[in-house]
Amino acid sequence: MRKTKSAQLTPLELEIMQILWETGQSNVQVVQHKLKRELAYTTVQTMLNVLHRKGKVKRILKDRAYFYSATVSERKIIKQSLGDMINRLFGGSAESLVMSLVETKQLTPEKLAELHNLIGEKEKEDGKNK
Repeated sequence: MRKTKSAQLTPLELEIMQILWETGQSNVQVVQHKLKRELAYTTVQTMLNVLHRKGKVKRILKDRAYFYSATVSERKIIKQSLGDMINRLFGGSAESLVMSLVETKQLTPEKLAELHNLIGEKEKEDGKNK
């Protein structure tokens, strides 16, 4: 089943989510001040409402102002985004992604060795949990 486009986060939505993950429950003004770019209060408010409609944040009314907090973890968003990118750009092949990183020299032999060690540790962990 294919995810709808609305489930994917735009760069601005992701930036706002990162603020909420970092600071926890926040109102529009707090999010606006923590953004790396200057945006109007109403723009930030609109984006938070979009995230609310998408189910990525919840809001609570306190003293005439909404406070927003993330309803999904950063890890879950990363997993969804990576899966989407691997499907769209690499035909669902994580191996092709890694090969592309090696070929474009974004994954050095040292980092590749680290990954190999991590995989070995994960396999040992999984073996103990069976």
